[in-house]
Amino acid sequence: MQKAKRGIALLLALALAFTLTACGGPSAFENKGSSEYRVAMITDAGDITDQSFNQTTYEACAAYCQKNDIDFTYKKPDGDTDYARIAMVDLAVAEGYNVLVMSGYIFAETLVETTFKYPDVKFIVLDMTDGDIIAAAVGSKYYDDPDAYVAGDYYNTGNTYCAVYKEEIPGYMAGYTAVRLGYRNLGYLGGQAVPPVMRFGYGYVQGINDAANELGVADEVNVEYAYGGQFYGSTEITAAMDTWYSNGTEIVFACGGGIFTSAAEAAAKVGGKLIGVDSDQKPVIDAYGEGMTVTSAMKSLTATINAMLDSIIMDGTWDEHVGKIESLGLASGEDMSLNYVALPEESTQWNDDFTVEDYRAMVKKLFEGEITVSESVDRMPEVQVHVNERQGTIM
Repeated sequence: MQKAKRGIALLLALALAFTLTACGGPSAFENKGSSEYRVAMITDAGDITDQSFNQTTYEACAAYCQKNDIDFTYKKPDGDTDYARIAMVDLAVAEGYNVLVMSGYIFAETLVETTFKYPDVKFIVLDMTDGDIIAAAVGSKYYDDPDAYVAGDYYNTGNTYCAVYKEEIPGYMAGYTAVRLGYRNLGYLGGQAVPPVMRFGYGYVQGINDAANELGVADEVNVEYAYGGQFYGSTEITAAMDTWYSNGTEIVFACGGGIFTSAAEAAAKVGGKLIGVDSDQKPVIDAYGEGMTVTSAMKSLTATINAMLDSIIMDGTWDEHVGKIESLGLASGEDMSLNYVALPEESTQWNDDFTVEDYRAMVKKLFEGEITVSESVDRMPEVQVHVNERQGTIM
């Protein structure tokens, strides 16, 4: 049945490719380029104006390809299904694109289904773990015994590169910065208690603690800490955030897809603040209230895309990366643009107590190992600030 579905998807993709070619189909720009490589990005169900991963990935690919005279396009699935995403891969390959870029764990099934099918195509996949791949291949039984499986058995390691990120580092940066900016009552609202969300949260707590100890205010700092149990907002989660803000919480790091909407709705009622996640979320969060977003704990997809496209097209170093699931963090203590995790310098609300220069000094200490951040998610870090950790989830 699956083979039949994939066959139908490929036929539809080929038919659509012919139609688009005949009609002068859509592309990012009319640049046919001179390289042997042609780059295509596949979006998830969202658009390239989502002010999140789709937009960041699209803009990074488009800028790189324009700069280097390389043909580029993007494909948007017609629905939020694996079938639709796989069809767009089929379509891009049918049109002759041989470097495909995809962002997010949602593409795990697509990776499993297409990388063996197209061995001559190079796949760059961002923010996808080995667990995402295995779960897509074997289903829920993976969670019964994760150590029984190896991700490389389920996708083509000969043509695929995956990147994950050291979430604990931007989490630390956000917590440290918030305290140095003057916040003393902070919150962390995670989505589901899965390792990436937990690393963001535990890094955040470590950053809060270090800054508070430096300033000698650890006994004044309080942290509300909870998981929503889902990656979207709800009336119940908004009610919990109402309680946090009404009880004095000043700023909440909302980490987990659309769960930030509940924190933003609650913050808007009382002039509260938020910290965004993954990308610079200021545009989307500030729609709930001007100046609501203090900073965002970001994964730099742009740095990853530039490095990997360079490795394929410019440097000839693809063999050093292909087949790996690399965990990316800081690459420089001097050049912030090279780092794979960061805070947004232009939109963070710096003040006289903590400036962009102070932030860069912190990054340098992290890079050089003068500051260390634990990546463990075994338990809440031992800290001197007061952490009120909710047991279970809000929902």
